[in-house]
Amino acid sequence: MSRVVACLLMMAAPAMEARADEIVQGVLQLRWGDAPPAARGTPRAAHFESWLDAGPDRRYRLDAAQARRAAGDLYALANRRVAVAYRAPARVKAGAAATVPVQSAPEISAIVAADLAPPRTMARGDVVGARTVTPQTGSTRWVTVMCKFADVPTEQKSRAFFQAQYGDAPGQLGHYWSDVSYGRIDLAGSTAHGWYTLPRTRASYLSVVNGRTKADLSQLFADCTALADADVDFRGAQGINLMFNAELDGSAWGGGACGTLDGSYQCTRATWNPPWAFSNLAPLAHEMGHGYGLPHSDNTDGDGDTYDNPWDLMSDAWRNAVSDTTHGLLPKQLNMVQRDRLGWVGAANKRIIAADNASTHDVMLAWAGGAATDATQMLVLSLSTQPDPYRTVVYVLEARRRHGSYDGKLAGDAVILHVLEDYGIARSIDTDTPVADLSSNEGSMLRAGETWRTPDERHWVEVVSMTASGFLLRVGPRPRAMSTPSQVLVRSNVSAAQAATPSVRTPVPPAAPKSVRQARARTCDVLPRVLRLPTLCAVLAR
Repeated sequence: MSRVVACLLMMAAPAMEARADEIVQGVLQLRWGDAPPAARGTPRAAHFESWLDAGPDRRYRLDAAQARRAAGDLYALANRRVAVAYRAPARVKAGAAATVPVQSAPEISAIVAADLAPPRTMARGDVVGARTVTPQTGSTRWVTVMCKFADVPTEQKSRAFFQAQYGDAPGQLGHYWSDVSYGRIDLAGSTAHGWYTLPRTRASYLSVVNGRTKADLSQLFADCTALADADVDFRGAQGINLMFNAELDGSAWGGGACGTLDGSYQCTRATWNPPWAFSNLAPLAHEMGHGYGLPHSDNTDGDGDTYDNPWDLMSDAWRNAVSDTTHGLLPKQLNMVQRDRLGWVGAANKRIIAADNASTHDVMLAWAGGAATDATQMLVLSLSTQPDPYRTVVYVLEARRRHGSYDGKLAGDAVILHVLEDYGIARSIDTDTPVADLSSNEGSMLRAGETWRTPDERHWVEVVSMTASGFLLRVGPRPRAMSTPSQVLVRSNVSAAQAATPSVRTPVPPAAPKSVRQARARTCDVLPRVLRLPTLCAVLAR
């Protein structure tokens, strides 16, 4: 009874307000809300919220934009103890005067880790030396708790169904997370429990916040885990999957939660899943990915829809997914940026080309999915470091193929490019003009016989051939003999059938020797300045 009273008080407790020049410590809680697929062409709404949990009844809502800037890589700190520093709000200039907005809340100036964690730099960290993340390794035991609303008696699936989701056979979560992590984690010991009847109706967990219906996730977590507390040993559990027998607020949610478990206040990974989410492993794995601290991926079309990159589970989990008769749509593999974020890409599997690279390299890029290997599976092209290191842009290449239980329905076998920017977000690159709304088109795939270069022309990449183990790439600095801009993607004039043949390639013209470049310059110098057009200079230099 005392725990029920505590839960009711927690629901009524308002968010704490920080003061300027105050430093508050607590556990960083990030939550992502994901809607089911909408009608074709209709963007789905993605929701994100961030909290600092400083203990029972002491929760600080964090402005998401401020938190991203203050932390640099906010997602690397998910579910960790952090210190949040506040400052007085910035002054707003009105004409010649500078004023502070009336009743303006203090701004977040910094968010830093306040716990001890094994240091490890991820791909961008290796390039810019800017961040550390906690690698996810070993057994990560999850607990499923199934709860039904007081006014909804339906039990869509049995406990045996939820227990089987954690299995180690292909197409089950235990196998998936082991496969995508190259064997670095497993779900050993994960269990399912329920159904339990919640003490309240579905409507009592809903409210309208800023014009949108919102489920009280913290209260749902508290009530559901309280009912299972006598049956479940939560000690050592790495995450809790909550299953509900009716719609929540239009979204499934993943991230973290804090509450009383086994008699003590704890913070853990958590997901909140309505029937459409737990009936398919793809959206459930997506929410578990958020539990591990993974943000959404995206593509480069610039719209507000983050679910348009079907190459990655953490963007579009639904499209190009393999279907299973028992577990519905299965999760696709994570992109290499997401795997590296969790510490699953070994040093031998990552090749970094420096921003000042002046040489040409042949790189055998092995398939991203499949068993662990010593071959390169992640190729990083570095650009110049920015004053704010978290704004430094890098490009990541990986080899994907239609294969197995998870990637069998991909759009094709190709080299896939992602740009890592915007404080840790990976976006699939589409070289078509205009950029497609969904990155499952040819513009998102680099195939044998095609070349690509970074927009600043610092690097070029040629796909020499496709082999049984991946793609042979040639990478080098872009020749700068001419200043005339050209298309980023250079397609060979071979047929589609020839392009699929491993031996076919379009060589990239090497940079001219220094003496030749000087001779060309002198040839162009004889022309009047008004006639020194790049095309004409090139003709005279032949």
